[in-house]
Amino acid sequence: MMSPCLLGPWLIAQAAPRSNSAIVAFVVYLAAVIFLAWLSTRVPRRSGFLSEYFLGGRNLGVWAFALTFAATSASGGSFIGFPSIVYSHGWSVALWIGSYMLMPLVAMGLLAKRLNQVARQTDAITIPDLIRDRFQSPALGLVATLFIIFFMTCNLIAQFKGGSLILQTLLQDVPAFQYAVVAVARMASTAPGLFSTVDPAYLLCLIVFAASVVGYTTYGGFRAVVWTDVMQGIVMVMGIMVLLPLTLIAVGGLGQATRDLASVAPPTDVQVELTVTAPLDNAPDLLFKNSLLAVRRHDNDAICVLRLAESARRNGHRLLPNEPDRTVVRAIEIHRPLEDFRYQRVIGADDGTSFQAEFRAVQEVAFGNFPGAYTSLPGPDRTNAAGFLPAAAAISFFFFWCFSSAGQPSNMIRCMAFRDSSILSRAILTVACYYSLIYFPIVVIFCCAQTLLPGWETASDRVMPEMTATVTAMFQVPWLAGLLVAAPFAAVMSTMDSFLLMISSAVVRDIYQRWIQPHPSQRRIKVLTYATTMVVGLTAMLAAINPPHFLQNIIVFTGAGLSTTFLVPVALALYWPRFNTAGAAAGMLAGFLGLSSMYLIGWAGTGTMAAYQPWGLHPFLIGGAASLIAAIGFTLITPPPRPAVVRQFFYRPRSTAAQ
Repeated sequence: MMSPCLLGPWLIAQAAPRSNSAIVAFVVYLAAVIFLAWLSTRVPRRSGFLSEYFLGGRNLGVWAFALTFAATSASGGSFIGFPSIVYSHGWSVALWIGSYMLMPLVAMGLLAKRLNQVARQTDAITIPDLIRDRFQSPALGLVATLFIIFFMTCNLIAQFKGGSLILQTLLQDVPAFQYAVVAVARMASTAPGLFSTVDPAYLLCLIVFAASVVGYTTYGGFRAVVWTDVMQGIVMVMGIMVLLPLTLIAVGGLGQATRDLASVAPPTDVQVELTVTAPLDNAPDLLFKNSLLAVRRHDNDAICVLRLAESARRNGHRLLPNEPDRTVVRAIEIHRPLEDFRYQRVIGADDGTSFQAEFRAVQEVAFGNFPGAYTSLPGPDRTNAAGFLPAAAAISFFFFWCFSSAGQPSNMIRCMAFRDSSILSRAILTVACYYSLIYFPIVVIFCCAQTLLPGWETASDRVMPEMTATVTAMFQVPWLAGLLVAAPFAAVMSTMDSFLLMISSAVVRDIYQRWIQPHPSQRRIKVLTYATTMVVGLTAMLAAINPPHFLQNIIVFTGAGLSTTFLVPVALALYWPRFNTAGAAAGMLAGFLGLSSMYLIGWAGTGTMAAYQPWGLHPFLIGGAASLIAAIGFTLITPPPRPAVVRQFFYRPRSTAAQ
């Protein structure tokens, strides 16, 4: 555990201390979210507690339906992981994300109307509810429940990490936050085990973030989630629309940024032996991960810039007289001149410290080790020799973005909650326009970030809040940083609150009410629902104290896993009368196993969550194809469903369907 008085480890941007205006702006935003959650509980209820708490009374209008759908899909991956990918791979990501604009047409047009009709017919509140009623199989409903709990809990951990990183970067230079971090560090140093090795700044942000999201979600339920999603959806698009022109002005225009990007090559992974050559009193004792160092190469005496991929400690206090002070550390060598780092602090540039570096090992990027890689297809990639986006991957992601969202239970729940069909058609257009205003500007902003803040490949998940802090500091509007960072924070919150409700509904409705106590009192249901939502949130927060490192990969895995598990079975259940229980069970299991096997093979080969991609195809396509083949095959070789079930779901009088 590092000393509580050392604030350096947490000053990632290493800029001059900012005022408290950023934190004030952010607190105002957070207060508005909590106020909306409270206000939503004042609306008179039109139905029972469960329907109101988990579906908002099935009465969403066009703006509420469109923005809660869009905000839930635009998770922390959209504002943390996606900027990270753009920053790392350049303009090729525009093609990678292009089909996302078509996603509302597929996701909402394919299932929404029919899903809404069937849910009203059966009074289904959750997706397992609908599956159980359609196939008259409580066991299949329980299997669906367990899949939802597994995938969404994994995603919650990633979202908690993302929200905490955003807060940490926003507040890292704020004096009040620094004092609070010192206090948390002192308390954590007295607690053995779990907290002793945790960055106290991250821990503080995690606690604040978890308390706010879990609190308003538990208190307000689905209606609070929808109302806050509407506000958060507006904040997201406004944040991007403000950040875009500021960024373009800062880099001298899009043309200049593209020319600068075309002239540089991606950084190189290196292992170096650093030797302090300046007076030892000038050199820092600790070299923290992500610190920038200006070093003189041992082989040719040239000055180069490194960003550390791990923290390192100097050995000066253990050296004999005249013994050189040497430290071996992993880093990346950034192929840029020193003047390109004018908006970042570089140790050894002008602070009297001097380092000499002897390169022990060098690992070039697998593809794209040349100037222009960021501005051409398939884009640079550190591990894939075919590049970031070869042709097969481009085709895979076209279908992945269009269809994977349709299979998300969190989106299906929203399709069960809109008021009527006229709402649906207008919402599809609204969401498509909304995504166009978010994702294409993000590509522009974070291609420009490569020229403004080079060398963040060691922690590219931080590039969104770092970019926001840097740009607002350049224009001397630090209060704006609080509002701009609220955009990715809103994205994380709008996804987390939805996932919390999904897990809570799965436990209360699909396990407790279906398997333990079929006829509980309204009071018991209410208490259990509140308690479950809070316990799930706190459990995910504890798991996020030492979170996995692969934030975007976890989000992609859970999204693809939910889609391959649920898309085919739910779609066939809604549209194919012959579809039966055996086909649904086979489709769910085959989709899950098909996708998971690709990730397990990739893990075995690389030790990371980079999935194995046969013929360059995304695992979603493998899992989806397996699900479709298994669902149809097992349906055809097993008896059809009972005629009464077919009549109930496919010959219902029009007067009872959604209008």
